[in-house]
Amino acid sequence: MAGGQERVLRRRIRSVQSTKKITRAMELIAASRIVKAQHRVAAARPYAERITEVIGSLARGGAASSPLLVQRESVSKVAIVAITADRGLAGAYNSTVIRAAERAVRAAQAEGKSYALICVGRKGQSYFRFRGFNIEASFTGFSEQPGYEDARTVASFVRERFESGEYDVVDVAYTQFLSAGTQRVVTRRLMPIDPAIIEAASAGAGSATQHEFEPDAEAILTSLLPRYAESRLFAAFLDASASELAARQRAMKSATDNADELITRLTRQMNRARQDSITTEIMEIVGGAEALRQSGADESDYLADHVIGQELFIER
Repeated sequence: MAGGQERVLRRRIRSVQSTKKITRAMELIAASRIVKAQHRVAAARPYAERITEVIGSLARGGAASSPLLVQRESVSKVAIVAITADRGLAGAYNSTVIRAAERAVRAAQAEGKSYALICVGRKGQSYFRFRGFNIEASFTGFSEQPGYEDARTVASFVRERFESGEYDVVDVAYTQFLSAGTQRVVTRRLMPIDPAIIEAASAGAGSATQHEFEPDAEAILTSLLPRYAESRLFAAFLDASASELAARQRAMKSATDNADELITRLTRQMNRARQDSITTEIMEIVGGAEALRQSGADESDYLADHVIGQELFIER
């Protein structure tokens, strides 16, 4: 029994060691990619800030009639862009974004509004499809390394439906990257553009009425607003990508540490099983030797008695 348990424990230890190699490799890969993702996040911010300032200046100059700037008086349908990952093994990264998107859906339904889900990433797509939510579009295959064209494709999809009146509001649920150790899930308005952002940008942009525009400010604003929406969505993609890698690194480090602890515990159990096996074998050997000794002693007594009996018979 002890020998069989030892073999089982050996197989389990080898299995855990193989898993540990995989989790350790994934941890190192995620750690190496986080630096690049951080640089991409930092590089995208100046563009987003400058285009926001320009739009604020144009809006302050009176060119604010674009559909992307007009707040709807009544909201009947809300679109929610849920940005998740294409792969798992990232701890609670996907589930927190999914819960945030689901809360937004429940809130819209509680107010009597209809909703539309635009899933970015296979994990969100699988979750909402399995539970029967209304998914109008899915975009997958670029969660770890998003490109600007990916953001443009998603932004064009929602913008066309927003401008046509199919969507009254477009929100984005994603994980904001603050640092390698801190990320938070946020839900922010993408369309129409938040007036507070425009006011803050126009306040910090200086005087814009002294400039002359060619073509006019209205045409420039109409051309820039779609790019602004794309840049904001692209920034959300980059934040989500860096957050995914950070979450995967933490999850894989935790899995590697747990594998070390499990290997230590299983090794101790195997050593105890081995000791029990050795003790049992020693006891069996000692018992067998004692039985042989007793058997030999009994045979000697029998032979002695038999010889003495024969001698007495002969003398008589």
